Amino acid sequence: MEGAAGQMLVPILGIVAVAAVTFYTVSFMEMRDKSFEELDEKYSDFDESGGRQRRSRRRAERDRKKSK
Repeated sequence: MEGAAGQMLVPILGIVAVAAVTFYTVSFMEMRDKSFEELDEKYSDFDESGGRQRRSRRRAERDRKKSK
């Protein structure tokens, strides 16, 4: 009986490990994208000619993603 429990435990632990790695990978990618957007917004304030257009395009893109 102990061998059967061990045989089931290894795949379950593998699945949990893969899920954790996937979660952290996606989370860090989202944080990176958000920080780049914030930096772009911060420095686009200095360029008034195209900054507003970029911000409006980004907002429209976010709205499209939310509506899906």
